[in-house]
Amino acid sequence: MTEPCKKSEGMKQLLDDFTLGVWGRTRIDSIKQDICVGCGEEATSFTDAVSRKEYSISGLCQVCQDRIFGTDEEEEYYEEEADVLG
Repeated sequence: MTEPCKKSEGMKQLLDDFTLGVWGRTRIDSIKQDICVGCGEEATSFTDAVSRKEYSISGLCQVCQDRIFGTDEEEEYYEEEADVLG
């Protein structure tokens, strides 16, 4: 079981209200059950420590994190495009 990162009571309530309204699940319950607050799938496999830490913050699995934040490959592509364009 993953432990949710520490937040103030007000922030916990705000995030849980938001995730419950958007995805039908609370952030804290999802994290404690190792499921993704976004898609409801198991959230136990992450590409690195940063992604695992993000899960304890947001409750999003690796797939949902990649959808929202992008991937390293996408970032490298856009950096290369920016270099080409000057």
